[in-house]
Amino acid sequence: MEFRHLGRSGLMVSEIAYGNWLTHGSQIEEDAAKACVHAALDEGITTFDTADVYAGTKAEEVLGRALKGVRRESVEICTKVYWPTGPGKNDRGLSRKHIMESLHGSLRRLQTDYVDLYQAHRFDFETPLEETLRAFDDLVRQGKVLYVGVSEWTADQIAQALKIADEMGFDRIVSNQPQYSMLWRVIEGQVVPLCEKEGIGQIVFSPLAQGVLTGKYRPGQPPPAGSRATDPAGSGFIQRWLRDDVLERVQRLAPLAAEAGLTMAQLAIAWVLQNPNVSSAIIGATRPEQVRDNVKASGVKLDAELMQKIDEVLGPVVERDPAKTVSPPTRP
Repeated sequence: MEFRHLGRSGLMVSEIAYGNWLTHGSQIEEDAAKACVHAALDEGITTFDTADVYAGTKAEEVLGRALKGVRRESVEICTKVYWPTGPGKNDRGLSRKHIMESLHGSLRRLQTDYVDLYQAHRFDFETPLEETLRAFDDLVRQGKVLYVGVSEWTADQIAQALKIADEMGFDRIVSNQPQYSMLWRVIEGQVVPLCEKEGIGQIVFSPLAQGVLTGKYRPGQPPPAGSRATDPAGSGFIQRWLRDDVLERVQRLAPLAAEAGLTMAQLAIAWVLQNPNVSSAIIGATRPEQVRDNVKASGVKLDAELMQKIDEVLGPVVERDPAKTVSPPTRP
């Protein structure tokens, strides 16, 4: 496993992170979830990503139990706040009240006294940004949060936060967690250039485009039983790529992966890691062998000719519109 700095901060993260959206506490049994976490640790993954809202807070509980007994200083635990975690009006958003209460709930569930990275899971248009950033800064000063980041924010929103932080002396954002893959490249136009300039790293999710880039979804055929496309919690998010024109082009990546000595999944993960602004790529898994296979993408260098061939194959079906930086609300 290779490691990179998280943006311009001193924090090192594993090139491949383990995330538990749609798996822990919902899609797979706890014993299987623990087996995947332990496989990740065995393969050198030290960065673990979750959120309070995943599986209605159960994902954090499962991750906390899976990491119990692991030397705390040897892992980086990242979680998020924004989406509703209860029925009340203040059980959501980025108000000071919800941030403080959500963080304390996350700490209890994760069985830790601090998180390495606390992220605003979306931008909150109903709360003054100054209030949000001051609450984050207070948590940093209390030692309960080491670094702060955001997820799925636009370049303008990130720029606003940086300006306020600089003016008010708050800790700056060090990371952004966007969707990024061979098929979804919308951050390249505006988000990445700003973040490169400001020292913000990307921790990208869905590098496999919800599994589409593994090649297991075939044009003209129904999704495999038990796949992400058949899971009610994630099927809405994957639908945009289940068109035959997309699936046909994805199948054309198979010989390119074979030529490079990689599986299609390894090729897709290695592709996002070629972007120097990417600090880490998040993978999920329902079986330990998936973890062991995907981590082999760490450290892989793809030559310019192969990168060009990938662009030629996928070009007509790639989404690049910066206006779509923020993913649909079906993915918390």
